[in-house]
Amino acid sequence: MLAYIRTGLALVGAGFVIARFGLLLREIALRQSVATTPGLSLWFGTALVFAGGIVGPLAGVAYRSQLSRLNESLGMNEKPVVLGIILCGLLSAVGFGMAAYLIATRA
Repeated sequence: MLAYIRTGLALVGAGFVIARFGLLLREIALRQSVATTPGLSLWFGTALVFAGGIVGPLAGVAYRSQLSRLNESLGMNEKPVVLGIILCGLLSAVGFGMAAYLIATRA
């Protein structure tokens, strides 16, 4: 589960950097008085951020299935740790929230 969360956070971070890279290029072009067109960096970065948000539910599903397999093999009936489910939901909220922010501020 932690590997899924790490991967999701990496996707969100990389996507945000890529999406904002186009803003940097536009600012440099304004200083040099060069006309620029909006590039694909915003949309590619937003797609990566959104993909990072999708990893959250995948992490939750993987966590639940691994826990159920472990419980079955040990003959136990343990409940899933709430912190793991909260982390998966938080990753989804951050990913989807940042994707919405990037689309809303695509100036």
